[in-house]
Amino acid sequence: MHKLKIISAASFCLLLLISLIIYLQPKPSLVADIPQVENATEPVPDFKQFDDVTEKKQAFFDYLRPAVDAQNEYILRVRNYLQGLRAKLVAQEPLSDDQQAEIDWLVEEYRVDTDQASLAILDTLLRRIDIIPAELVLVQSANESAWGTSRFAVEGYNFFGMWCFVEDCGFVPRRRNEGAIHEVAKYDDLSSAMYSYMRNLNRHPAYTELRAIRARLRNNQQEITAIKLAEGLSRYSERGEEYILELQQMIRINEELI
Repeated sequence: MHKLKIISAASFCLLLLISLIIYLQPKPSLVADIPQVENATEPVPDFKQFDDVTEKKQAFFDYLRPAVDAQNEYILRVRNYLQGLRAKLVAQEPLSDDQQAEIDWLVEEYRVDTDQASLAILDTLLRRIDIIPAELVLVQSANESAWGTSRFAVEGYNFFGMWCFVEDCGFVPRRRNEGAIHEVAKYDDLSSAMYSYMRNLNRHPAYTELRAIRARLRNNQQEITAIKLAEGLSRYSERGEEYILELQQMIRINEELI
């Protein structure tokens, strides 16, 4: 009987210790856990091997599409979460410490001005954190990476011509102007690259018009389309309006493959 009591007490203490360890483990973040696709770290396929143009395009779209979809699904989850928090604020219900921490992370990530009311901060986040149509992402990445054959895409998963401004953060462009410090960003995997690209469109001041177009479409309960959002990318390229027209033409031409 005495041994049984000792065993029971030891078992109880062990269970208590396990429960405490589990409780003290950091909780997974609803917003900071960026989705990773299975092939994210695999080498970029050799798209130069295709002789048939249609096969090359299809292979390119098939490679990138899962990463695009994963990021858009993540964005929609974050939007739903923020809309729930907004409803709590409207109802004058307090947010938990964990919920406020999630907001604080997003505020920093999307560079939102904190010198405004909590409700206004959430509204700004909801304007910035929204989907980018897959068709637009795919044709822009094709345009910027020469259908996945540029060295920036092949060696650094950079299909978007994204720049960075810290020494050794990427590739030094061969034709960089004297005195310029920018490099072409290099990423560790496809998912990180896709996240950075979509976040850039969603937070950079240069793409305010893209976000305004998207917000108007949402407010009017209209579909957010690639053709319409392309109108907000005039500052992505020095070619301006010509660049937009080219992207829109690419969307139409490749519609059946995407």
